[in-house]
Amino acid sequence: MSRSAERAPDSTAVTMAGNNLSYGALVERSNQIANVLVDRGVQRGDRVGLYAHKSIDVVAGLHAIMKAGAGYVPINPDAPAAYVEHIVRDCGIKHLVTGSSRRGVLAKLSDDLDVQTYLGLGPDDGFAERTVTWDEVASASTDEPTVEVGETDLAYIIFTSGSTGVPKGIAHSHRSALAYSQASSTAFGFRPDDRITSHAPLNFDLSTLELFAGALAGSAVVMIPESHARLPASFSQLLQDERVTIVNAVPFALVQLLHRGALDERDLSAIRWVLFGGEVYPTRDIRGLMDALPNAKFGNVYGPAEVNGCTYLVVPEIPPDQTEPISIGWLYPGMDAVVVDSEDNEVGPGVVGEMLVCSDAHMIGYWNQPALTESSRLRRTGEDGSEKVFYRTGDLVERQADGSFRLLGRRDRQVQMRGHRVELDEVETALISHAAVEQAVVYAVPDGDGSVQIEAVVTLFDRAEAEERELSLHVAALLPKYALPRRLTIEPSVPRTSTGKADRVKLIELARQRAEALNTDLQGISHD
Repeated sequence: MSRSAERAPDSTAVTMAGNNLSYGALVERSNQIANVLVDRGVQRGDRVGLYAHKSIDVVAGLHAIMKAGAGYVPINPDAPAAYVEHIVRDCGIKHLVTGSSRRGVLAKLSDDLDVQTYLGLGPDDGFAERTVTWDEVASASTDEPTVEVGETDLAYIIFTSGSTGVPKGIAHSHRSALAYSQASSTAFGFRPDDRITSHAPLNFDLSTLELFAGALAGSAVVMIPESHARLPASFSQLLQDERVTIVNAVPFALVQLLHRGALDERDLSAIRWVLFGGEVYPTRDIRGLMDALPNAKFGNVYGPAEVNGCTYLVVPEIPPDQTEPISIGWLYPGMDAVVVDSEDNEVGPGVVGEMLVCSDAHMIGYWNQPALTESSRLRRTGEDGSEKVFYRTGDLVERQADGSFRLLGRRDRQVQMRGHRVELDEVETALISHAAVEQAVVYAVPDGDGSVQIEAVVTLFDRAEAEERELSLHVAALLPKYALPRRLTIEPSVPRTSTGKADRVKLIELARQRAEALNTDLQGISHD
């Protein structure tokens, strides 16, 4: 960021809702916040919470926290108090960059957390001397803080719920953040004249691409307000008005943009890249958006949060009859990967196995979970005798003859049902192949007899019509009988996590509650 400011101090660094901050101004603003944090006792290696909705000041705060020698911890601003308290307690957070809109939740946090600084609150927000207002920040020194920061120091911790619903912190260093920024900026040719969307919330790892790779290239980051992110037509209008050149978003947002974004009424000719990742993007919808944006290239960006990113694909023309998901492409230069079987033996091209990744973009580890960190790694000796540490992604892939990878699903999305192995992602793909289905979410729940049964929830396109029986017959023609959902419902929407992904944990919990209620009713009938 500082180098970009030296090259072009007046160039826009970040813009949101008509407000702009140049690179020169961003350096000064982040220096002011960093100096305030240091004066309030922040030390190298501390964790500072970032608990606020998107804004230009939040971006400045993010950089400031790292300049102060600490790691930033973005907290979902819409999360309940119990979730916020868990993160604050787990990370030992004593300082928060926040906003007055969050004071109601902050007031519910336990006193024993001992939060010492609430930067961004007003004098009347109820935290007395612990409050630092933005007016106070504006009077702080704009000089660079005299704090030494090393490449292995903590840069940020991203929390993800995982399959259990318990928040799990993924800690990254400055080195890992920089390695991914350099790889992605080079792969997609980020330029100083680019305008890159920041669509994902800051507590989602996808956001680091535009924030760090953008700063590296001297690009402008266009922050997408939540109000626009949720409304496809408003999103497309903003893309036009801001002359966005690079769109970075989750597939669900792009599907909505295609079908509800009024694209035929927009001039989006400035867009040169559409980048996506985080979940499978239905092939027909990629093809549809590629047709709608003929001037743009499309990039499939793959990589678990633990390694930031490891492969990418410049999407080629997709045949009209292709329904299977596209490839996840090739490794970024300088990264390594192996595909192994259940005994950690490496397998060759054409054989399905788990993908393990070795790269400088690898996380420090899971925060406060050393055993989990170690179990996620495989240590191997390289040809030169040095040790190489690979991260176990949990993703099942198949290496192609040309060196690219095909993603087949999650290892933990593979279930055993009475002697049969079922890939839940394959069931989703079969459902999505029906012309009326916009999205399908498939999950497994206990059946009460020691096994599991498959359930599915689907949503339909606007004005599309289909009945549950029709969808069941459709998928029955594509899958073996044992892989068919025992329960299939059509809903207007599916529950989503704060990062926009389908919330399978919530759906499984709803299924459990349904089963308990049914069991209670049956017991009542038997007693009667």
